Amino acid sequence: METLTLLFPDLALIAIGHLLFRSGIWGRGFWQELEKMIYFLLFPALLFNTILRTNLGSAGALPAVSVTLGAIAIGIALGFAARPLLRPLPLQFASGVQCAFRFNSYILLALAQRFAGEPGLALAAVVMGGAVPILNVAAVWPLARTANSGLARELARNPLILATLAGLAGNFAGLSLPEPIGATIGRLGSASLALGLLAAGAGLRLERSPTSDGAARASALRLTAWFTAVKLVAMPATALLLSSLFGVPPLAQQIAVLFASMPAASSSYILASRMGGDGPFVAMLVTVSMLAALVALPFWIGLSR
Repeated sequence: METLTLLFPDLALIAIGHLLFRSGIWGRGFWQELEKMIYFLLFPALLFNTILRTNLGSAGALPAVSVTLGAIAIGIALGFAARPLLRPLPLQFASGVQCAFRFNSYILLALAQRFAGEPGLALAAVVMGGAVPILNVAAVWPLARTANSGLARELARNPLILATLAGLAGNFAGLSLPEPIGATIGRLGSASLALGLLAAGAGLRLERSPTSDGAARASALRLTAWFTAVKLVAMPATALLLSSLFGVPPLAQQIAVLFASMPAASSSYILASRMGGDGPFVAMLVTVSMLAALVALPFWIGLSR
């Protein structure tokens, strides 16, 4: 009950975002532009500012990152195993495999702050700093191969990777921003949490994919079940197991398991659509992952606490 109580404000924001979208007060274009602003401006500001100010040598940072990387390795390996095991349609696989391991960063940071305050938020940002470059390479590579697009070019203009690298570089160099600039970036980052949850709710797509091809539907169903199980069962179970085996400190374990049990990133749809992938299929995948996480999150958070 305590976990559900703590989750309620963030789940309520997601529900409010979906209700606002369904009400039609603002059209689909508004939400798409809001998502872009969060993805390209507000969230990178939060990521940069938090990593810049975090003590990367803190006791829980290395264990949390190590456990997270172990869970990521399992997620990527099992995600890519779907191709030889399930023999899906190539474009569906290339578009959707990212949903087996990419995470919803808006929900992660909001919950990390709610459960553990500023230390939890800072540790989550450090974990993200180690995870984002790896996950984006794994997500972009199959799409780049399918669309004959340049992998290096796609990675070089990814705002999350750029913000992460800039924050790490500034941290290692001992950079201290002037107060007015730091406050401005901080306020941009703070705006990303609530807006990100509203946008995540608006991004839920409850309607079925418009495809009428039987083979495509069967492929989509197999991939949806596989990727959702990898993301919400295999990854958090790996994080919890590794934390227990290696005696990870409680806060580091909690953040690592929280990270691993996040639903698929809502920005997966943007990436797939922008690179010529199957956007509607990815939107459906993200929605299924989000709805399944309503059950998985309380379960895994309860175990980690």
